[in-house]
Amino acid sequence: MLSNSLHTDFLCVGHATRSCWLRDCCLSSFENDLRQRLVLGMCDAHSNVFHAELLGDLFRFPGELQSGPPAFFAHHFEVHPAHAAPPTRSQRFHPRFFCREASRVALIFILRLFTVFAFFLRIEPPQKRFPIALDGLPDAAHFGNIHAHPNRTPASKDWTEHKARGLRILQASALAKIPWLVHGFSTRPGGVSDLGGEKVLNLGFAEWHIRENVLENRRRLQSALGAESLTLCGLSQIHSDVVQLFDAPPAAPCRGDASATNRPGLLLAVQTADCVPVLLVDPQNRAVAAVHAGWRGTLQRIVTKAIGKMQMQFGTKPSDLLAAIGPSIGGCCYEVGTEVASEFRSQFPNASDWFDELRTGDEPNPLQWLNMKPPGHQPPPKNVLLDLSKANHAQLLDAGLHTQNIVVSDLCTACRRDLLFSYRKKAGTTGRLMSMIGIRND
Repeated sequence: MLSNSLHTDFLCVGHATRSCWLRDCCLSSFENDLRQRLVLGMCDAHSNVFHAELLGDLFRFPGELQSGPPAFFAHHFEVHPAHAAPPTRSQRFHPRFFCREASRVALIFILRLFTVFAFFLRIEPPQKRFPIALDGLPDAAHFGNIHAHPNRTPASKDWTEHKARGLRILQASALAKIPWLVHGFSTRPGGVSDLGGEKVLNLGFAEWHIRENVLENRRRLQSALGAESLTLCGLSQIHSDVVQLFDAPPAAPCRGDASATNRPGLLLAVQTADCVPVLLVDPQNRAVAAVHAGWRGTLQRIVTKAIGKMQMQFGTKPSDLLAAIGPSIGGCCYEVGTEVASEFRSQFPNASDWFDELRTGDEPNPLQWLNMKPPGHQPPPKNVLLDLSKANHAQLLDAGLHTQNIVVSDLCTACRRDLLFSYRKKAGTTGRLMSMIGIRND
């Protein structure tokens, strides 16, 4: 199984003999047997298991085995007598012979551990079987399209990575084609903020921040996007369903979790460190919106309300809208209590699609007596996993957007802490990502 690293080790237990020749024969037999029978299991980006059809030769054993006698299978050999005495040349045998503990001694052969490290910037996972020959150390090229974590890739056909001045900025391919539009989703590397001895691109005024560093990080991000002339319009985010409309730069950050404008020169932005950032574009009326959707905002349908604001103010048709859902904590990592699941079930008929198991804590437990707790003292129900990105995608569809007009990043902030910030995984001591969108000055 290929996960963040690929590990393979084998254990062979046999009987000790007085002869090194027998040891070498067994090893060689072991090698032949593995060559014929070994099948390597892997997992592609969609968690489908597939196998190599033929591995070919294993990487070779130490050189002395190659000059040994012809190989036989280990079960062709018998050791006589049954209770053999320790060998006289003990230095050539297993260390247990030194202790004279027993006549039958387990020989342990462990093939070398090998590791394939992170694979990133890959586009499509393979969908068919293919052979891999292990006649040497593994080459990362053999696994070029297998991801280090399922469904978590920095770039795909719907996404591009813009690198500038040490920064790595994610952009939706469909939005990047619009000449009058500027947009981007920031990542962790390339800043001047110091977090745990590492220089990071923190774009939020967190407790540990140095204000001048955050302002420099923001300047660098705008410069990398070619948006130096645009005025950054941030929000004081409160996990609400409040949508602000900007006709001019605000004198101070407004309270809310979404903003919209059709005025050139304004750069809308939302900050995230696990929550879902959503950027909306109306190419017909040249209007844009930026949305911050945590579980509370998602429950209150903030992305739907942002679309409603664009309809009322700019005459936007949902069918014309383009939407990009940026990196957020995935359904693989985002645990919430069953009370949250209960709230979602009360608001959305399709809420069960967004949870790994929609448990609300009200399910009957016919075996309560097994936990040895008195009535009224039952343990709390286990948490459930919520896919916020999927929930917001569903709300966009319900609002009238076409499937082909919605792109979703499959990067999980909790899984990819090398590239992104995660509030949950770092217990609150972390930076902030920023998602920006604006209309260029004519």
